Amino acid sequence: MNGLGDVLFTLALTAGIFGVLVAGYGAWDAAAPLRSRLVALVARRTGAAPPPGSPRARQRRAPSFGASLLKQLVEKLKLTRGADADKATNLLVQAGYRNREALVLYVGIRLLLPCSLTSLVLIFSTPFDLTTAHVALVGAIVAVASTYAPPVALRNIIKKRNQRFHTALPDALDLLMICAESGLGLDGALVRVAREFRRFMPEMSDELQLTALELGFLPNRRDALVNLTKRVNIPAMRSLVNTLVQTERYGTPLVQALRVLAAELREERMLKAEEKAAKLPAIMTVPMIVFILPSMFIVLIGPALIQVFKTF
Repeated sequence: MNGLGDVLFTLALTAGIFGVLVAGYGAWDAAAPLRSRLVALVARRTGAAPPPGSPRARQRRAPSFGASLLKQLVEKLKLTRGADADKATNLLVQAGYRNREALVLYVGIRLLLPCSLTSLVLIFSTPFDLTTAHVALVGAIVAVASTYAPPVALRNIIKKRNQRFHTALPDALDLLMICAESGLGLDGALVRVAREFRRFMPEMSDELQLTALELGFLPNRRDALVNLTKRVNIPAMRSLVNTLVQTERYGTPLVQALRVLAAELREERMLKAEEKAAKLPAIMTVPMIVFILPSMFIVLIGPALIQVFKTF
């Protein structure tokens, strides 16, 4: 009887985990990729109908069962409210995920991933002869690791994205300066630069296009520029936004301000490259000691040691 009860418990737990995975997959499928967001943004700018695979077209359809189930679970637990939810929303925005479903998916993953992985550990540890203390220790390690894994992964995504923006921003400033010199205003210059960056860096194109849209419909143009720093929180972007805000407020020449800022960013990037190059001798010391010097000693002393061994 006990064996039948264990089998039924295992089957029920497996069915529950399978349902959680299906719900997570449905919510993940509801989240739109970056390219679809960019296409929908351009379509909204031109007033055209959204493409079939765009986020707007997906929003018109009924949500999938997994996504709706996960959303109901998260909302019943009130996990999308409060300071922690606002902080998670800001991090998701910096990572490039601005829709509401992204927050639901992130919170749902943080909620269900530790339970699912811990249950899998308990299930797969059954055939092994492990003590209760060992199973509890492994389950606790897996639960803690799976709890902190989503925030670490999200911050890693933000870091890589900010690095790409930091690398591409001087080129974007040069294009902005050229557009301003040709007579375009700030809105038109941002749209033109976004169009040029569409093939090379869609993320930069997406952010600049969204900033141009917000400059057009927000009552305060400064808010649109500040929103850009909230989405791309790097020092170079903050410097650019401060420069644009000053030109909007005091009427200073936009071309001159952009030229000075572009020169400063390029000089900063060169200084960082020189700093990394200056660190190379100290970094290469350990590999030389571990890998190169033993080989040199073997080559130099090896023949003499062989002759000594032959003699004795």
